[in-house]
Amino acid sequence: MVDLDWSALWLSLKVAGWATLLNLVFGVALGALLARRRFPGRELLDTVLTLPMVLPPTVLGYYLLVLIGSHGPLGAWLLDSFGINLLFTWQAAVVAAAVASFPLVFKPARAAFENVDTQLEQAARTLGISEMALFFRVTLPLAWRGILAGLLLAFARAMGEFGATIMVAGSIPGRTQTLSIAIYEAVQAGNDGRANLLVMVSSVVCISVLLLASRLVGRQPGGTRDVA
Repeated sequence: MVDLDWSALWLSLKVAGWATLLNLVFGVALGALLARRRFPGRELLDTVLTLPMVLPPTVLGYYLLVLIGSHGPLGAWLLDSFGINLLFTWQAAVVAAAVASFPLVFKPARAAFENVDTQLEQAARTLGISEMALFFRVTLPLAWRGILAGLLLAFARAMGEFGATIMVAGSIPGRTQTLSIAIYEAVQAGNDGRANLLVMVSSVVCISVLLLASRLVGRQPGGTRDVA
């Protein structure tokens, strides 16, 4: 019988949850900005924001290491201003997971906002509604399905993040050792029973999330579903 330490699973869920929350705020905001505004360099910004999807995880981890390290621009500011050192903390794992999974929220959010019928927004404006109220009462409710599907995919991606996480957070059992890192450590140690069990747990969680995302994407407004 394999004695499984559940701390890696709970830490992964916490890291993925916080990363998804950050992406909900920044991914939706930037998706709406690029969908609704025209400005020089818009597509270049879109490309930069999508880079984490295609960059090797170690390259992404290196960029984060340079950024949030004690000598990096963000890391040095946090250390000097607040005495906060992000490296090798679970918060660093959140940053890595959020950056790695960001495009999975940003791209669907932009597409969802671009597909909103602008005539409905114009009709709301004629009623004297403010732009902020228009966004939260009209635009966002019409785009929520695509955004939610992206958030679920990003959560699953954050759950499995490894390369960038191990570079900025390390592998400290009970503190920064997420599920994917625990699997790697178990394989390295030759503990096949623990590795198999951790892989099974990770697979069940991710499959459940993906099935939920698939149901959300496949379901049409009004409760109907596509028929093949």
